[in-house]
Amino acid sequence: MPVIEVKKYIIAGLLVWLPLAITIWVLAWIVGVLDGVFQALVATAAAVLPESAQKLLDTLAHVPGLGVLLLLLLMMLTGMFVTNIVGQWWIQQWDRLLSKIPIVKSIYSSVKQVSDTLFSSSGQAFREAVLVQYPRQGCWTIAFVTGRPGGEVATHLHGEHVSLYVPTTPNPTSGFFLMAPRSEVRPLSMSVDEALKYIISMGVVTPPTSDPTPSSGNAVPAPH
Repeated sequence: MPVIEVKKYIIAGLLVWLPLAITIWVLAWIVGVLDGVFQALVATAAAVLPESAQKLLDTLAHVPGLGVLLLLLLMMLTGMFVTNIVGQWWIQQWDRLLSKIPIVKSIYSSVKQVSDTLFSSSGQAFREAVLVQYPRQGCWTIAFVTGRPGGEVATHLHGEHVSLYVPTTPNPTSGFFLMAPRSEVRPLSMSVDEALKYIISMGVVTPPTSDPTPSSGNAVPAPH
């Protein structure tokens, strides 16, 4: 068998197993972290419980994946609690308490604002993928609209602007924050998930082609 054929078959096999191996590795790492947290909590609780309860907790601590299941259960029960009137009242009291603690209030309020914006069903963050010229005119990259500039910043900007998050490749969890005129941003018809796959794959995984007709207000002037 020619060496070229062998190389082709090896690469084809690698393309099949590599995504699966990385997926399993990431999931195993997440499960390991959550199980470690669960075991630490069990060890803390066992120190103050009777010996009979300690044996049961020790057995549960070594059940693989139990930490993940308990975390999901905790999230579901918490969600059920905070979506009613009583739960909302308790959340308001909790937010009011943390807002009075120095240092803690700055961290907690900032994280809460970001998480509410990103994950709220009524929020608009990361709802739209766009093309923007970055890092210089003539070079294009994919960005995500996170809202509009506000406060003092908005008073210094003339015309309609949008706030953009430009992710890095292949790790989209880091990136750059930009404020650009809406007229210089080209909207894309691809979904946010498709745009993320395109970014993470460095352009290898191309979303399905569509031919949206952008409005004249969103046209981008030609580079000078």
